[in-house]
Amino acid sequence: MLRSPTAVLFLFALGLLAIAGVQGRATTDEKESHHVFELRTYYTHDGKLVDLHKRFRDHTCALLEKHGAKLIGFWTPQDEKEGKASKLIYLVSFPSREAAVKTWKEFGQDPAWQKAKAESEKNGPIVQKVESVFLDPTDYSALK
Repeated sequence: MLRSPTAVLFLFALGLLAIAGVQGRATTDEKESHHVFELRTYYTHDGKLVDLHKRFRDHTCALLEKHGAKLIGFWTPQDEKEGKASKLIYLVSFPSREAAVKTWKEFGQDPAWQKAKAESEKNGPIVQKVESVFLDPTDYSALK
């Protein structure tokens, strides 16, 4: 049984996407998708989650998309004990693992990102830790 809050949130998000019709089930005639998903969890320093939201809203999302990432969704926990005030979880998709590596490299080298990061951290670092898990959809997943 899955007990990790991140795992439960991820499965819930995938279910919502399936219900919303983001992508239907593949038929046997369709090609297999080679998309890979990355589940990222950001842990912020105390009081910095608002700053992280602002940076994503104003800069990060557009820059990630510019470099080839498909942003699926963003979430924060509802409960304090799960990191309500200090955790951002999001799901991003890439055509392949190699594309993800390329996207993250280009994103990190983008002068617009470097400027946005530096400006947002004038009062100290925002992110304390990042966890990343690459995922493949199962053959019965509605989201491929």
